[in-house]
Amino acid sequence: MATTSFPDASPRKKSTAPPAAPARRDLIREPGGAPRAAACTAHVSPADLVVTAAEPEFARQFGLSADEICGRELLELLRSPDPAEIREQFTALSSGRSRKFKERVTGRDGAGREFPAEVTGVAVRKPSGEMAGIVVFLRRTAEAATGGPVLSALDAQVLEGVASGESTVQLASRLYLSRQGIEYRVGQMLRRFDAPNRPALVARAHALGMFAAGQWPPRVLPERVR
Repeated sequence: MATTSFPDASPRKKSTAPPAAPARRDLIREPGGAPRAAACTAHVSPADLVVTAAEPEFARQFGLSADEICGRELLELLRSPDPAEIREQFTALSSGRSRKFKERVTGRDGAGREFPAEVTGVAVRKPSGEMAGIVVFLRRTAEAATGGPVLSALDAQVLEGVASGESTVQLASRLYLSRQGIEYRVGQMLRRFDAPNRPALVARAHALGMFAAGQWPPRVLPERVR
């Protein structure tokens, strides 16, 4: 006689393993393991770079609400050491010549304080290939938490000289230092500001808001000098 087997109806033990905790935005880490700030996002129109939608956290960086930031031009909110270059980067996204770019910029919060940040632009396209929009990721750099780098009085003078185009010999003569002393201090700042050469050092310092606005020769802000 054929027998019919039935599935085991005995109660099974439930797993007691705790569910995985969701990732926290404030604990995202760099490849080396150091914590970094999470990026916040906004959507901008390819035609005029006007913000069409934004996370509340993105708007909060500028002292605005998510509703208030809509309709604002992105490049009015962000300053770049080379405004023409960053605008060209967005143009390249819109035209399809590039898919993504990353630049260092400076923003201004609701209290009027400047903060350094990194902005990434990504082109979003429909399945047909038609441009749908641009997503912008904004992440404050580590220096933002401390208000930016602070230099010694002598390093500030060296940086001002580099920004005004002085050579090593001219700086050494004016500051009563040896040429090796000037090169040593410039080399330290290149490493500190993560810059490959002197023009990049000056651009990075501008992006971090190190210099007083509209002043020539360049002068490092007093609050950035110890």
